[in-house]
Amino acid sequence: MKSLIVVLLLLIAKTSYGAAPAAPRPFSEEAAKQAEIYKSVGEKVPEGYVIDRSLLSYSFTLSPEFRLSLADLGAHDRWLDIGAGEGRAVLDYRTSKYDAMLKGGKGAGKARVVAMSIEDRRTARWHEIAAGLGEQQIQYVSGRRLSEYSQAELGEFQLITDVVGGFSYTRTLSTFMEKTLGFLALQGSFHTMLQDVQGENGKNRPYYSGAPFLTEIVNSDGAPLTVCSWMKSISCLAVTCELKPDRLPPIEVYQVRKVCQNVTVPQLVLVHFEAGTPPERRFQLKSPLVEMRGPADKKQ
Repeated sequence: MKSLIVVLLLLIAKTSYGAAPAAPRPFSEEAAKQAEIYKSVGEKVPEGYVIDRSLLSYSFTLSPEFRLSLADLGAHDRWLDIGAGEGRAVLDYRTSKYDAMLKGGKGAGKARVVAMSIEDRRTARWHEIAAGLGEQQIQYVSGRRLSEYSQAELGEFQLITDVVGGFSYTRTLSTFMEKTLGFLALQGSFHTMLQDVQGENGKNRPYYSGAPFLTEIVNSDGAPLTVCSWMKSISCLAVTCELKPDRLPPIEVYQVRKVCQNVTVPQLVLVHFEAGTPPERRFQLKSPLVEMRGPADKKQ
């Protein structure tokens, strides 16, 4: 009987005091470093963290179809700019500075625009132009990530852009795509890009010697997979990818058109993250990606 009591006491002690401590949150230290980058102001803003890109810069960076997508917007349409920084590109669009870029489109009037940024980077120029345009013509939302907004709050958009914004920085890439495509109207376009990434043909190498690509995806078995292939596996999308090797570092630009409503995004798990401008990220698919479907194979 005594031996039984001793065993029970030992089991209780092991349960109460011998349990392993809770594992630290993955990538928490790097996430904290990244948060400091988002908050940086003035001279503390690190090299590569650009907050004042112009509309001309967008046109130079994104696919050539971006200009047409923008020119086709009219007064009843809406544009969401993710990672807008100071919102300079939005202001350029709503003023006459780059009106020549919009020639040849089908739009009548200019779209209403929502600029999104983690931090409020608005300048005196933003406030001045916003006041002159009137309510709801340009809006600025900040303080939350894209995933924290609902469609009831933001609505639907015919055009969404992301130039080194959330698409380049998020730690939850599949969730980011789900939210973005949820805000995108049927037949609407999403234009974005990534720096230093393996192109669709898989022939280029990382820009920095001895370092990996900034964004990498591997299949569930660990086999390399291009970002373009993953995006083309998302249902209800027509996707084009273009590597621009002349940029330093090289970039790949993506044009996405939503062709039906039943969007399904293959789920990714973050397996590596290192803070930066933009950060170094590696994702792995939860389930094998075995089917690659082009736009012609998708339900229209």
